[in-house]
Amino acid sequence: MTQPLLLEPTQPADSCVIWLHGLGADRYDFEPVARLLQRLLPATRFILPQAPTRPVTVFNGMPVPSWYDIKAMAPARAIDEDQLEASADGVSALIESQLAAGIAARRIILAGFSQGGAVVLHSAYLHWPGELGGVMALSTYGPTFSAGIALPESKKQLPALCLHGTYDDVVAFDMGRAAYDFLHAQGVDAQWRDYPMAHEVSNEEIGDIGAWLRERL
Repeated sequence: MTQPLLLEPTQPADSCVIWLHGLGADRYDFEPVARLLQRLLPATRFILPQAPTRPVTVFNGMPVPSWYDIKAMAPARAIDEDQLEASADGVSALIESQLAAGIAARRIILAGFSQGGAVVLHSAYLHWPGELGGVMALSTYGPTFSAGIALPESKKQLPALCLHGTYDDVVAFDMGRAAYDFLHAQGVDAQWRDYPMAHEVSNEEIGDIGAWLRERL
């Protein structure tokens, strides 16, 4: 993982949001949103990592920033799980760096849009062994969530905010809802919000994100 974009708050940092971009984007994609949210959260550090650039099969092998390769879109997404695990390792390293910097685990939030959201869902609930403050999953899905998985009790205490556009033609609405349904069925304090939008972020959604973050940070 290359050097992330680090947005320090105006006050001494007592919390952190680690926010992963989507497929084909970069670490600057959510900088405007992060800076807007810092107006509400003046003691929250935002870390915006950068995915490596590599060939993506469904893009005919074209190299783009990606957290993992997508080998097929249907009938179910086929992904490179080793690359997903490597990306989750990178997220874990960022969490560890914030713990070492004095940020409490329960004040570290993972967030991600689209493919980045898939990484943080996997990281938070199936990869990272410790506590966290919560997960924000935007226009995404749970690539490693399946009916045979039972989350440990500690992970059921990790709240999630799942957000999706009803007209999303990149990550189908049903895929996002399935990730939420998995968490809800496991007893996770998961909240669902949907918006009349495509594969994007809306002002209403940012308002809901800000309110959810303020409750926790």
